[in-house]
Amino acid sequence: MKAFSSQRQCLVKIEGLVPYTKTWSEQRSLVAQRLADPTLDDILLLLEHFPVYTLGTGANLKFLKFDPTHTTKEIYRVERGGEVTYHCPGQLVGYPILNLRYYQQDLHWYLRQLEEVIIQLLKGYHLDGHRITGLTGVWVEGYKVAAIGIKVTRWITMHGFSINVCPDLTGFASIIPCGIEDKPVGSLIQFLPHLTLEEVREDLLRCFAQVFEVNLLKIGESFPV
Repeated sequence: MKAFSSQRQCLVKIEGLVPYTKTWSEQRSLVAQRLADPTLDDILLLLEHFPVYTLGTGANLKFLKFDPTHTTKEIYRVERGGEVTYHCPGQLVGYPILNLRYYQQDLHWYLRQLEEVIIQLLKGYHLDGHRITGLTGVWVEGYKVAAIGIKVTRWITMHGFSINVCPDLTGFASIIPCGIEDKPVGSLIQFLPHLTLEEVREDLLRCFAQVFEVNLLKIGESFPV
């Protein structure tokens, strides 16, 4: 992947299928490093999770259709905003660790930028991704295909977005996703049956670079700078 020309550099770490707790710990470590040294590069983690439910800080348990104290399901309450959501293989999850002091110190702006990345991604597939007033996320033909939940500490971001590319959606039946009862969850393969997660990941990187106006550089053993 060639670098995009821009003033701000953002590293990209592609991690494959990862347990939720491992990436949660990694995010907190990355944020702590940047709180200690704000000159560090931004980083975007892209991955999939094993099946897991997460609840935002103030999420209401009434949106669970199971008893969280008597279940074999993996479930965590985390420090992001928003209600309950579900992660599983086939869903592309992105965790941008950005210092918003280099962008705009505005959380609403940041949320709309994340939505715009996904809207531009879908536009490239000739899909009309759109927002719904008063809600966060991206919809296609009435189906929510992308969810967003963030945490920002002294303008350093964590948590992020998830895009349903080709997941098994049955796990969503155990919750009221994001607390929205009247709008179904969908996936991109409903509209584009041959789309792969790998293809979406690469296209997403281009859209992320364009919307945030950053220079992306892949890191890691499999993706050297």
